[in-house]
Amino acid sequence: MAKKITFLGIETSCDETAAAIISENDNGTANILSNIVSSQIEEHKKFGGVVPELAARAHLENIEYIINTAFKESKISINELDGVAATAGPGLIVCLTVGLNIGKSIAAFSNKPFIGVNHLEGHALSPGLEKKIKFPYLLLLISGGHSQFLIVKDVNKYEQLGTTIDDALGEAFDKTAKMLNLGYPGGPSVEKFAKLGDKNFFKLPEPIINKAGCNLSFAGLKTAVLRESKKINGENNLKYNLAASFQNTINKILYKKTKVAVEMFREKTKKENFQLIVAGGVAANESIRKNLSNLSKKIGFKIIFPKVKYCGDNAAMIAWAGIKRFKKNLLNELNIPARSRWPLDKDAPFMKGPGLKL
Repeated sequence: MAKKITFLGIETSCDETAAAIISENDNGTANILSNIVSSQIEEHKKFGGVVPELAARAHLENIEYIINTAFKESKISINELDGVAATAGPGLIVCLTVGLNIGKSIAAFSNKPFIGVNHLEGHALSPGLEKKIKFPYLLLLISGGHSQFLIVKDVNKYEQLGTTIDDALGEAFDKTAKMLNLGYPGGPSVEKFAKLGDKNFFKLPEPIINKAGCNLSFAGLKTAVLRESKKINGENNLKYNLAASFQNTINKILYKKTKVAVEMFREKTKKENFQLIVAGGVAANESIRKNLSNLSKKIGFKIIFPKVKYCGDNAAMIAWAGIKRFKKNLLNELNIPARSRWPLDKDAPFMKGPGLKL
């Protein structure tokens, strides 16, 4: 029997300090020996968003304890590792540097291979922690910093079909929560209070919904929420109606653009039977899961969501991406830098700002 590959994963791209130790099962899924996540919600709550310097300081204070806890819970020693993986980007440089440097140090000290993982690839491969995933598949990655449709051809092989031309979906949720004073973190707060409102009360715009392709835009929707929020005057029922209408509009946009992405995927791959994986922090949203599951039933494809605990930033997905890259001999030197921007499809155009060809 072949030795099972075991990796330490470290994640500090934003405001979660996380470490995990996992190995690969015989069936190709993951055996998660430990998965420790320390959230910084309380530190950033009063600011209504992540303050990079505070986040980096919290990482420095917590990282040693989190890694030690991951080793203790896994009952694995450093010597038993086959490699170390740490997030190298994209993310906040001051935060990335903390986890990346300690990952390099552990790898150097123990003379183990090191892999600097693209955080987005961690999300892209995360459903494989629990299910055997077949390439190619369609990925909808929706998080605080990214909103993209990609064809995942294999590990390290991605083709972008569409992306946001302005705000990421998670950012739109966070800004809406802030405008409506619903609390932090924004995504779960909007989802919670949307359940108390009338989703059809406000008619909100669906930016570039009729443009060809599956690019996304949320800035105009966010501006419309800001305009309506100024008329509410603290009335909770209107606040909840606006949250519900915002979420409903998001679902209409995702429904239509995902349908287009599915058509593009089928045309490019000639595959009728395939998997759509929805990953990233916003994939935890219950209404989005129901909405896209309805689409999958209507037009005939299989949809997979990671467990909610693997939607947000975590180190299990980083260790898993490390294992997958290790098996393909995609190793890194210890001088790999932290990157604030790191697209999965290096040939995709940078789609940000006005005046773009959509």
